Amino acid sequence: MFYEPAKRDHGMRYDPFKGIVVPRPIGWISSVSAAGGINLAPYSYFNAVASDPPMVMFSSEGEKDSVRNVRETGEFCCSLVSSDLGQQMNASSAPLPRDVSEFEAAGLTPEPSRLIRPPRVREARAALECKVTSIQRLPRLDGVPSNNFMVIGQVIGVFIDDAVIRDGRVDARLLKVLSRLGYKDYAAVENVFELTRPKGGGDLEPGRS
Repeated sequence: MFYEPAKRDHGMRYDPFKGIVVPRPIGWISSVSAAGGINLAPYSYFNAVASDPPMVMFSSEGEKDSVRNVRETGEFCCSLVSSDLGQQMNASSAPLPRDVSEFEAAGLTPEPSRLIRPPRVREARAALECKVTSIQRLPRLDGVPSNNFMVIGQVIGVFIDDAVIRDGRVDARLLKVLSRLGYKDYAAVENVFELTRPKGGGDLEPGRS
């Protein structure tokens, strides 16, 4: 089949776009407002976008609390969601009032970060402390602004649970990162295999990835 997203002529019950670009890691974004309120929300439009310096992005459909908070304070923390935290992650996506803590509602523990104000999720096995470098309202082809807001942050601090480190590397099978598929579907990293890149193609170097 072939369809044009602008025409929505795919003829399917649900838009297949989100079911094609998979898996998508989930950025569990914690942020703090200028008034000190803490917010936690999962974003499946999330990924690393650079390694030197390390940078990540998350994109919000609508200017939600996470985007408003990072506009005010310039910081966010991204905790990685492992498969055993799926229910808590899902609970934190509820549309709660801005002054209600998703940490408390989802039964999670805010753990102070080292370099930024937003806490990380204590139960998470890894977290990225970030300073915002840009916030963009994404334009459509015709130049009209969409209702999508992309936040890019530089990672200035990294937490990794020692239990997921094996032989000097993060073991993805122990990290058990949960990813978003299409519709209501999720997947956990379990099957891992190696491929050696062609010479000069960017294989692992000491201290690099």
